[in-house]
Amino acid sequence: MSGMTTTGSTVITGLDFLPHGLLLWRGILQWLGGIGIIVVAMVFLPELRVGGMQIFRTEAFETMGKILPRATEIAKQISVIYIALTMACMLCYAALGMSAFDATVHALTTISTGGFSNYDASFGTFSGHMEYVASIFMILAALPFVRYVQLINGHPLSIWQDVQVRGFLWTILVLVLISTVVLTTIFPHHWEQSMREALFNITSIISGTGYASVDYMGWGPFMISLFFFIGLIGGCAGSTACSVKIFRYQLLFASIKVQLQRIRTPHGVFVPRYAGRPIDQETLNSVISFFVFFVVTLGLVSWGLALTGLDMITAVSGAATAIANIGPGLGDRIGPAGNFAGLNDTAKWILAIAMLVGRLEIMAVYVIFTVPFWRA
Repeated sequence: MSGMTTTGSTVITGLDFLPHGLLLWRGILQWLGGIGIIVVAMVFLPELRVGGMQIFRTEAFETMGKILPRATEIAKQISVIYIALTMACMLCYAALGMSAFDATVHALTTISTGGFSNYDASFGTFSGHMEYVASIFMILAALPFVRYVQLINGHPLSIWQDVQVRGFLWTILVLVLISTVVLTTIFPHHWEQSMREALFNITSIISGTGYASVDYMGWGPFMISLFFFIGLIGGCAGSTACSVKIFRYQLLFASIKVQLQRIRTPHGVFVPRYAGRPIDQETLNSVISFFVFFVVTLGLVSWGLALTGLDMITAVSGAATAIANIGPGLGDRIGPAGNFAGLNDTAKWILAIAMLVGRLEIMAVYVIFTVPFWRA
């Protein structure tokens, strides 16, 4: 479940000594899960009107006012782009000193934003320029793949013109700057290392990859709490990234802005907009419902994990990392320096179910438990 949902949490210890076949299998699981979720996000979720995804219903077929090739052709192009990014990532890793095997497996789990590594120390086994390369490819994988399709079909500015892409990149920039300032006050003589580790680990968590190059539990309470909330942001819709997604926050903030304007000017007419287009009430309702169900699910899973005997930090961060498909949690047990092997069987079952619920955008799973669904 952790592999196919690209969560990246592991219950396996001694990764350094596992057979290469098993390590490659783990990487392939995540790679297949990554491309699978792109198809689900582009084809099924918009039609199901899950969590506001209906706003992208025509995104895969229209670009800049022109019709793209048929859906099957788009799927082929996305597959080619996915493979090309994986190959490019692998070559970059190999050029910087990774072995061919490590470069292959880590490329599979980087582009899928999965986070399975061949080592117990995760990406901490590597450092320096390797972290910059990984950060770049994690960001590329967290961008909407339909924009890459538009790019190769003659629209080079389509990526930057996407408001969620700009929002995602600005979010990373601001978070990295804040974290770098905090870390340079803790480690004043290592500003480049502080910036590099902040960039890598923030990119890893916000994209849901889940790599860790350092045990950030030693960065102080401010950074620990920041990492918890970073994981609840997520990447762009239509990418391999997971969690809430940037566009939902943008829609939510647009709705809040309009509500404040209406309170300030009761007789004014204000319409929430996204990418310059009016947002219909159905989409806003879907987004708000998603946030409510996300918080409720987070609470229920946290409560269930706490009932198995886990401490509060482990229970809450474990619930968050499973639902948002991030990978590492917080604390000594499931934090970046630990894993999930020490949890009891009941907790592992709860986390496995939560991973599936989170990856399928919550609402698509809950509807299965309604009576009208089965009557239909």
